[in-house]
Amino acid sequence: MPLHMTKIAFGATSPADLKARLARYSQEGEVRLTTRYLPKRVAEMTGGSLYWIHAHTLIGRSPILGFMENGQGRYWIRIEPRLIPVRGIPKRAHQGWRYLEDKDVPPDLGDGEADARDVMPPKMLGELMKMGLV
Repeated sequence: MPLHMTKIAFGATSPADLKARLARYSQEGEVRLTTRYLPKRVAEMTGGSLYWIHAHTLIGRSPILGFMENGQGRYWIRIEPRLIPVRGIPKRAHQGWRYLEDKDVPPDLGDGEADARDVMPPKMLGELMKMGLV
């Protein structure tokens, strides 16, 4: 089972904005995110995905293509320039990235399938999730 990672969709105003950013920053069929350190468990991430956090909720994933030194003492996380929507689950904000085990990942939403939680205001959704109502 592959290992995944989570990252804040910093600066994205919505999942649609994140999707547009991924397309805009795509170069040679990939998006490169800079990180200071190479994950220690990088070998386990083959076939994994980067799960995006927006408004304290996992909203989608981008498959990881690999990792690469950028020549400036840092590393690139190479991901596909697409956002695959997932069933939204709450996730606390954090700095940088964190590992996400395969058993903890939310299921993908099918083509045309929408999560009704997408239309709820994030604050209300967070409160309902805390109470276990969604």
